[in-house]
Amino acid sequence: MTAQEVRLCGLLLQEHFGEVVAKVGTHLLKSGAQNLRTIIHETGISLDLVKKSLCVLVQHGTCVFSSGRKAPGSPTEYRTSCDRILRILRYPRYIYTAKTLYGDTGELIIEELLQRGDMTMSSTVKTVADRLTQNMEEGRSMDYSEVSSAFSKLVETHFLQRCPPMAGAGTKDSGTPATPATPAIPGTPAAPVSTAPPTPESFPDCYRVPHVTLIGRGKRRLSNEDGEDQRNAKKTKMDSETHGDEGIYWQVNFERFHLHFRDQAIISAVANKLDQTSSEIVRTMLRMSEVTTSPTATCTKPLSANEIFRSLPSSYNIPRPILDQYLTLLVDDPMEFVGKAGESGGGMYVVNLHKALANLARATLESVVQERFGSRSARIFRLLLRKRHLEQKQVEDFAMIPAKEAKDMLYTLLSQNLVQLQEIPKTPDYAPSRTFYLYTVNQLPTARMLLQNCYKTVANLIERRLFESKESKRLLEKSQRIEAILASLQASGAEPEQLTEVEEMITAPEKQQLEALRLHINKLDSAENQVDETIFLLESYVNSTMSVY
Repeated sequence: MTAQEVRLCGLLLQEHFGEVVAKVGTHLLKSGAQNLRTIIHETGISLDLVKKSLCVLVQHGTCVFSSGRKAPGSPTEYRTSCDRILRILRYPRYIYTAKTLYGDTGELIIEELLQRGDMTMSSTVKTVADRLTQNMEEGRSMDYSEVSSAFSKLVETHFLQRCPPMAGAGTKDSGTPATPATPAIPGTPAAPVSTAPPTPESFPDCYRVPHVTLIGRGKRRLSNEDGEDQRNAKKTKMDSETHGDEGIYWQVNFERFHLHFRDQAIISAVANKLDQTSSEIVRTMLRMSEVTTSPTATCTKPLSANEIFRSLPSSYNIPRPILDQYLTLLVDDPMEFVGKAGESGGGMYVVNLHKALANLARATLESVVQERFGSRSARIFRLLLRKRHLEQKQVEDFAMIPAKEAKDMLYTLLSQNLVQLQEIPKTPDYAPSRTFYLYTVNQLPTARMLLQNCYKTVANLIERRLFESKESKRLLEKSQRIEAILASLQASGAEPEQLTEVEEMITAPEKQQLEALRLHINKLDSAENQVDETIFLLESYVNSTMSVY
């Protein structure tokens, strides 16, 4: 964990949960696992606020707890996960993906679960149905069964999963169901006790949807003050209702979303490199191997050409000879997205996931070099990636760049740690006249460095957005008050003259200032999402490389 990651995590926690939670979360990131008393002493925050902050972090899965490490019965220790906090940055992408795949209902289900951390199925269905009904025409409402169906589809495709149960100390501490103790063999060291938190996949009912007795339709939210009193009066009655899923909580399966993002990146790369038909063939291969391929696998399970042909959607209308030609083209392509694993069944093919991610990361690095240092520096960078090790004279000759310019470009890339210099001496004294100086590019360390730059960039964007909002806080609050008044008047059927009078409370210069502010904030938001796409690609490549080696 680096300083840039901790800084970004602190900003994300502050933006979503407030300063107190951000202070507690950042402290745990820097200090590691600590018990409650130590957290209170070192942060200087009151016991009540620390407890509430930890509850928020645990609720959203960014903090886990386990029994103390010193001795049995020692105080419970808490620790936060940097990777889990950084996923907050990707929330808009998760929601947009759910909307693309499952419509407005899927979008709101994912949004509610992300906002609240975890919820029961019945509570989620009711909340989403009410929100959808609120946006429908008068007299129409959303049936609970439609929302339940969308929820079940998200579970079937593993985008949602049950939260791991916390019953029993053995299960909580070890992450696996308790197993009978085996007698220790004299003279052998005791096996270390695992303190890893339980994972949802370690339980058999992770993706089993319970039978929920939920009949009815969504209700519109009352806008008057009496409606608030009515809702508070009915809340106790609603909470006491049973639907058959009490104690079964659901959360978003981020890893499944990441696999979807990875597959979409590979499909898009194939479409850009070759054509749309090739990308659809790769899409079919990835869809066929979704269930059978491990998330950390370097390639998919082998698929025969006959299976691929039968699984292609009929709308593509690709004859078998054409499919064979496309598969041969994909195998022969230098990017190596698809590989051949055998000859049975008309040929066995796999999608090379690790090589695809490595090529995508490589293209990202080349793009960064070209944008920052120009096309000639990018040519040198690509040349070193391809040839591995070259002397300065060889770089000049192969890249066809004058000696003075090549030297300046190489030294600039070297100063930015994008290129490394390796010394190979002919003699033990390392005399410059008897030493080879070879330039090279180490893709993995360079990708890690660029990843840290991306974290720094996102943190700067968030700080800038918060600064812009703070500078125009008074104007934004005034705009929100006027919008609330307009919504209230429209709901009560006010006359157009009244609405116009309220709208004129914001002057023309203030409207221009508001428009410029919103445009600026939208640009910053868009930049955050674009940088996050780069972060995802580089993170996937780094994690894939670590799993290989």
